[in-house]
Amino acid sequence: MTAVLGKLASNRLFWPVVMLLVLFAINLIAFPEFFSITVKDGHLFGSLIDILRNGAPMLIIAIGMTLVIATRGIDLSVGAVCAISGAVACSILLGSENPGSPATVAVAIAVAIGVALVMGVWNGFLVAVLGIQPIIATLILMTAGRGVAMLITEGQILTVNSPPFKAIGSGFWFGLPIAVVIAAVIFALAALITRRTALGLMIESVGINPEASRQAGVRARGLLFGVYTFSALAAAIAGLILTANQTAADANNTGLFIELDAILAVVIGGTSLMGGRYSLTGTLVGALVIQTLVTTVYTVGIPPVVTMVFKAAVVTVVCLLQSPATTNAFASWRRAAALRAAGKELTA
Repeated sequence: MTAVLGKLASNRLFWPVVMLLVLFAINLIAFPEFFSITVKDGHLFGSLIDILRNGAPMLIIAIGMTLVIATRGIDLSVGAVCAISGAVACSILLGSENPGSPATVAVAIAVAIGVALVMGVWNGFLVAVLGIQPIIATLILMTAGRGVAMLITEGQILTVNSPPFKAIGSGFWFGLPIAVVIAAVIFALAALITRRTALGLMIESVGINPEASRQAGVRARGLLFGVYTFSALAAAIAGLILTANQTAADANNTGLFIELDAILAVVIGGTSLMGGRYSLTGTLVGALVIQTLVTTVYTVGIPPVVTMVFKAAVVTVVCLLQSPATTNAFASWRRAAALRAAGKELTA
């Protein structure tokens, strides 16, 4: 039994899952109906559904962030891309004669995504071609992006009345929130493409040793372009969900600090900031931990002034439990337990 526990504790997903279960338990104690899910008009409602819906934009961004971090990079511009995509979509809808038309909404979404792809290519150009450090390259767009969004909205909050657009953030498909369905599709596609093809291996190789990967024939430059473009695409989709849920484009607040939550989700999930091996499943667990943590704050009634402190404390505990020192301690404990068990068998 001791050996089994020690082996489980050495898995990088063990502590995030334990923390998620602890948060679930806290919510269940504070709110006994936490796990209850009801069906109204064919749609699912409940605390767990709320966690999935509210956490969907952050999960989408975290998926793109995972691939960027796996290449030994970082993307700080995703929050600004969220704001820009929402601003572009809302400005097009407001300038249209029929903002409630599905065709108009489709055009607005397509243009917003197209603008985001350009920004992703820009980040990729700075990192892959000019050789600028990723944190600096994406910090440029992070700083300027909010200003661009403000220019698009002319410093105002653009409120739109478009039921098809609003459905992206608050609508339902097959009983599930559309945001959850979109996040699930993106997660499945990312997992399928990176784990069922050689792409995932090449991403890891670039993250571990870019020069060796280049000499082995891996086109690192094109790969970097790809991951930063995908990260911007994910941010644009998340920004459209956030904007649609609010039915308004707010250049100052849409996607604010969401890049930090996404990075936390990736790190909690076991992906190293040094690049190389990554885990999309771990990112999913990390995103659930972050969003459940936010829900726990409201469920337990923690004062808003200490919300960030509580959040930081939980994240710190998970990171410490995942640290190499803790992992080595559990490995030593497991070896010692195995030696004691072997000694008892010899004695018997």
